[in-house]
Amino acid sequence: MGLRIASVPAGHVYVRHLGDPGDPDGPVRLPDPPVPGAAAGQWWPPVMLEPSWVGAHADDFDAFHIHFGYDDRTPADLAALVGTLRSCGRPLVVTVHDLRNPHHADPAAHDAALDVLVPAADAVLTLTHGAASAIAARWGRRVTVVPHPHVVEPERMARPRPSHGGFVVGLNAKSVRANSDPVPVARALATTVAQLPGARLRIDAHDDERGRMVAAALPGLDVRVHSRFSDAELWDHLAGLDVSVLPYRFGTHSGWLEACHDLGTTVVAPDCGFYDQQAPCLIYRHADLMTLDAAVRTAYRERPVWRADPGERAAQRTRIAAAHAQVYRSVVGR
Repeated sequence: MGLRIASVPAGHVYVRHLGDPGDPDGPVRLPDPPVPGAAAGQWWPPVMLEPSWVGAHADDFDAFHIHFGYDDRTPADLAALVGTLRSCGRPLVVTVHDLRNPHHADPAAHDAALDVLVPAADAVLTLTHGAASAIAARWGRRVTVVPHPHVVEPERMARPRPSHGGFVVGLNAKSVRANSDPVPVARALATTVAQLPGARLRIDAHDDERGRMVAAALPGLDVRVHSRFSDAELWDHLAGLDVSVLPYRFGTHSGWLEACHDLGTTVVAPDCGFYDQQAPCLIYRHADLMTLDAAVRTAYRERPVWRADPGERAAQRTRIAAAHAQVYRSVVGR
């Protein structure tokens, strides 16, 4: 058995795909502890972030790896967690997925959390060289860059894209995210798409208060308000689009972009993060939606094919797993 990792979380698709399915001796991630009062399989809020859990289970793991899920923790909470790990002799690994939390309108809380976690970590990872440079500049830390693994399962990734007429531009209004600003983006897209022969715009919103508000703010446009997609439904939805536009005002990295790359759907992303370092995409400036018009017209004219190769994704996953195993060995062996 490989090193035992207390991963926060373990059940998220990103973390599940950090392991190499062909390596039985690779790191083993502890399952997420049940969350009191939550449905089975729900990992948030993570029980592992409680210092009492660490103290009671320190003999069950060799290293503690934080990815996300600390949105509601104060700097004092995180400092107590770090202190307990230190007293138990367990190293801390932190992957910085977000330099700016997409769920927080105000960056102060996430900044304060990172100001505790990044200096305290025995190893720091992130997904792109741009994010690594920002981390090094801010905290003076050496950062290991490991790319995002595939999101879509290989069998689904290998299916042919469904055929459809015309050119479909999709916009999803993620209602739970503070960084999502779909209304001005949708209006700009509607103007552009109306001028492209054979093109049509599909806008999707969750069936909740904000989703219905988005629909009400876009009279005359076809906004489909529905319950959240299952994974299989989401993959079918994305594969049915030619272009998916990310309506973000701020952000760092995107699992949505990775899923689109797995399925061969072109992404038009804002310039606020490091999206173009994750996978090929077209970039626009959210502050200048004329650049969105230009990006969509480029996608319409050139029809880029940037679909991930399942074999290369499998090889990448092996490399990603090996990189994580090396990081864990380096911190446990100190």
